[in-house]
Amino acid sequence: MARLHAVTGRSVTPLSAGWELCVTEPGATPGGDWLPAPVPGTVAQALREAGLYRLGDPLPLHDRDVWYRVRLSGDGPCTLRFHGLATIAEVWLDGKRILASDSMFQSHDVPVTLRGTHALRIVFRALNPVLKARKGRGRWPVRLAEPAGLRTVRTTLLGHMPGWCPPVPAVGPWRPVEMITEDGPLRVRSADLRATLEGRDGRLSLTLAAAWNGSASPPGWLEVGEARAPLRWTGPGELRGDLRLPEIEPWWPHSHGNPALHAVRASVGDARIDLGSTGFRRIEREPGDGFALRINGERVFCRGACWSSPDIVALPGTRDAYAPWLETAWQTGMTMLRVPGIATYEADAFFDLCDAMGILVWQDFMFANFDYPADEPFFDGVRREAAQFLDRVQASPSLAVLCGGSEAEQQAAMLGLPRERWSQPLFDTVLRDEAERARPDVPYVTNSPTGGPLPFAADAGVTHYYGVGPYLRPLEDARRASVRFASECLAFANMPAAGALSGVPAVHDPRWKARVPRDPGAPWDFEDVRDHYLRTLYGGDPMVLRYEDPDRYARLSRAVTGEVMEAVFAEWRRAGSSCAGGLVWMFQDVWPGAGWGVVDSAGVPKAAWHALRRAFRPVQVLLTDEGVNGLAIHLLNETAEPVEAVLTLTALRRGEVPVLRAERTLTLPPRSAQVVPAASLPDRFVDLTGAYRFGPPTHDAVVAALFDPRSGAPLADAFHFVRGGRMERVELGLGARVERTDEGWLLVLSSRRLARSVHIEDDMFRAAEEWFHLPPGEERRVRLIPRHPGAAVPDGEVHALNGLDPTRYRGVA
Repeated sequence: MARLHAVTGRSVTPLSAGWELCVTEPGATPGGDWLPAPVPGTVAQALREAGLYRLGDPLPLHDRDVWYRVRLSGDGPCTLRFHGLATIAEVWLDGKRILASDSMFQSHDVPVTLRGTHALRIVFRALNPVLKARKGRGRWPVRLAEPAGLRTVRTTLLGHMPGWCPPVPAVGPWRPVEMITEDGPLRVRSADLRATLEGRDGRLSLTLAAAWNGSASPPGWLEVGEARAPLRWTGPGELRGDLRLPEIEPWWPHSHGNPALHAVRASVGDARIDLGSTGFRRIEREPGDGFALRINGERVFCRGACWSSPDIVALPGTRDAYAPWLETAWQTGMTMLRVPGIATYEADAFFDLCDAMGILVWQDFMFANFDYPADEPFFDGVRREAAQFLDRVQASPSLAVLCGGSEAEQQAAMLGLPRERWSQPLFDTVLRDEAERARPDVPYVTNSPTGGPLPFAADAGVTHYYGVGPYLRPLEDARRASVRFASECLAFANMPAAGALSGVPAVHDPRWKARVPRDPGAPWDFEDVRDHYLRTLYGGDPMVLRYEDPDRYARLSRAVTGEVMEAVFAEWRRAGSSCAGGLVWMFQDVWPGAGWGVVDSAGVPKAAWHALRRAFRPVQVLLTDEGVNGLAIHLLNETAEPVEAVLTLTALRRGEVPVLRAERTLTLPPRSAQVVPAASLPDRFVDLTGAYRFGPPTHDAVVAALFDPRSGAPLADAFHFVRGGRMERVELGLGARVERTDEGWLLVLSSRRLARSVHIEDDMFRAAEEWFHLPPGEERRVRLIPRHPGAAVPDGEVHALNGLDPTRYRGVA
């Protein structure tokens, strides 16, 4: 059922102030050591705010009970709503137990009658004794999370995955506690709101379960803008209405158009109901053995990353907590975020922001890897969990895929179990039924990955593609594997920016290695994976480089994962590719260090983020090496409008001397992908790829670029390095000057020779874009973003991987 944002006569009071907590031995009565506690929030958050906990320290809360207390006042009947209690919890009012909960992912409404001031207490029971008491074993072992008993308890796996995640216990009232009173004439129990796009018209259907406190039940209205349709009583306690909206502006992912939202209101008599906003779009899964989405009839290449948490300690659910992260995802050009089954269901504000920003959401239900119980009591709890989540996001147009969970089918298959044991009724029936009931407009997949002769096959269904990555396959495997849709891919230990390393153990420190992600039981980690591609792309021995020149090692390590990601997405987005999407594992780190995230735990983009920003442009030029067929230039325009552009092709000797220059003015039709053979631009033969080996190559780099024909502004560029990307460090003639504008500071960069992976180091500012290649003779204007409020003037250095020395710059106040 859809969210009720406001109803006349309904008062929702957050119970967020005055809470305290006390940690005790299991079963003990709380004593006198009480601490202030944020609600919503977690015990770890309260301890952190009190200076008693630091991320990474042991915190054995699963062996303790934790009590919360607050005083509340009221007069008359009301409902206490608990949006989320982690995890084994009891609620007591004036010494009487009014609720017992055993799921972090369920909300509860408890009717009570208040007379004056009352004592409200919540006790969160120690989890480990509960896990030890649970009987039964799964059909396969799981190394991802510990202990194995987690399969029987509905709580997050965050904090239980030693291969990459700090051991932070999720304990406490992590979602809001509210007191709800009603004194209006209309009592609304639920609202079923469904928005669909039929051709070019929108259709909105509303069913209200409600009661009218009066002699006669008045009719009502359903309204969107100036359009309205009647709401009629169709039976005791039920109103229904349908509103057709001709030529409605549809909702699009931001790469393809405007994510248009429309406010929805209803009224019954004098009572008003605010139902928030919704969008009208049509999402379809393409038929066939792959996986691809069509939105409003257009095939959309979904690119983005997998979400972890904005703060693994507090597990916040507010707009302020989500907004900076989602803005960063939007700036990257990400069109989809996947919330994986190892995390948590995010709060309403997350979906509100994704709706407004045009970011699609692939939502796993919170199940991963385990063989889960198959008894009806467990299924009943799962149905309530799924229904509550689906009801509150019922009107969200950004919800694009629903998935039973993560890697359960893969886990069974990889362990060699018979094929008939790979599936579970939880995913095949229970969750599918709930998804189809509440959101029939959203495609459902049983698991991620799934499809093909094996659940993890790359060339069918949905895969977790790690061929390029931990399986150390060459870059060309991104095409050879015929990936259809990678709901996980490209996991690397992404090195954070230099300025983010203060306070983090050095790369040679054992504490650094402890934070490098690894698969439990594997004799390698994801830093080893990164080193493999550093050696492959740049040459040399990473271990020797780390010993002899750790600064150089860190710079190459930052650059290489981004270069790999750009190369893979170029293959997947090119015209004629079989791939319909790729989601990087993962978006943000959960603690400082070289984690999987393309954004560090403080929200600062890494070099890989900048690479993805280039790879994800909706108007794009790509280069692929087609062997003796030469270079192929792929031109993409995902937008709804044609794009006039000048395409230029330049071949450079020693990164400086142009041995070939050609250009063509062309139009990129809307929603188009086309291939232009590079050989068709010049009026003579040039062996651009060095495939024919008629002596040494005449050039070492090829640059393709798109420019606006009127302003000359760059739209996109792509680079091909002949016979590999290994580089000689030379004097580049790298120039930098600082300009001040009404909007802030700009850094204007130029270079006499092709400068590779240009980046800045400035204690007070960071670059809005960096780690790009800068062709000779071209100026690049880069916006500088203050790291801190009131930052003084820019003062730093510009570096390039193939440059001998950095170039200093300094602004004038």
